[in-house]
Amino acid sequence: MMTGPAPRPVTGRVLVALFLALAALPLAARFGAETAILSLASRMIILAIAAVALDLILGFAGLVSLGHAAFIGIGAYGAGIMAKEGLGEAAFILPAVILIAALFAYLTGKIVLRTRGVGFIMITLAFGQMLFFTAGSLSRYGGDDGLTLWSRSKVFGTRVLENDLVLYYVALAALFGTVVLVRRLLVAPFGDVLRAARENPVRVETLGINVEAARLKAYVISGVLTALAGFLLANQSEFVSPALMGWQRSGELVMMVVLGGMGTLTGPIVGAILFLLLEFELARLTEHWKLIFGPLLILVVLFGRGGLYGLVSRLAGRRFAGDRS
Repeated sequence: MMTGPAPRPVTGRVLVALFLALAALPLAARFGAETAILSLASRMIILAIAAVALDLILGFAGLVSLGHAAFIGIGAYGAGIMAKEGLGEAAFILPAVILIAALFAYLTGKIVLRTRGVGFIMITLAFGQMLFFTAGSLSRYGGDDGLTLWSRSKVFGTRVLENDLVLYYVALAALFGTVVLVRRLLVAPFGDVLRAARENPVRVETLGINVEAARLKAYVISGVLTALAGFLLANQSEFVSPALMGWQRSGELVMMVVLGGMGTLTGPIVGAILFLLLEFELARLTEHWKLIFGPLLILVVLFGRGGLYGLVSRLAGRRFAGDRS
């Protein structure tokens, strides 16, 4: 079973610097193709939410899910279907999306968490594909062709999300809230249980701790946060389709976490940003850009233990040690 690196302390200054840079990005966008840059940056931030949510179970609990994009689909289709039915108010959509995602995560989690390793991977993949084919069969909501949102969700009756800049900062605030929530969970005893169970679940259970209950809680929280990303993604792109919840999307989320660094809070954010930047640039060269990206990811895994965040941390540590000697 794939597990993350040994837990490292989260560098608060790195996160602060990263969020400040993201907050200032729209100012820099004014000197270029502002609409295109904002669109790409918003997508980066939204998928970073999903990557941080996935890392809660992948990097800290050692659970490799290949069906996590199903929760993106729940959030996205929740926004799309309710908008088509005339219920476009975010105050109604978000609670409904959270409830559905939590229920789906709880019910499926009770099943998938009975397995380990390859079994866990395959069952999460099966549940994800189940939703994928279900969405494709919904002819009223576009079927395989997808569903267009003719307007973004209202916020207390207002159309503020129609402004791309407002949507960008709403997504950034959601990412900040996600990081704060996950960090609070990880510095609590709950986080210690997840990390200890990742290394030796049998020993943890002998201490009288219910490992399955802790993992189920993490799985449900991760699913809800990923559904939030799906809701924002639907509003950002104004389009939803079954492709949002395909196994390829789940694989991309895993790649973002691995690329940036599992078992950190900074790594998944960096991984999501770099993944989309590489996708954007490599796609300009060839439609088979994944043939180039694949070997790059392999090199990171082989030579950058802990992802890019871990590699940079080690290089910075060596430089600091050299300055002190």
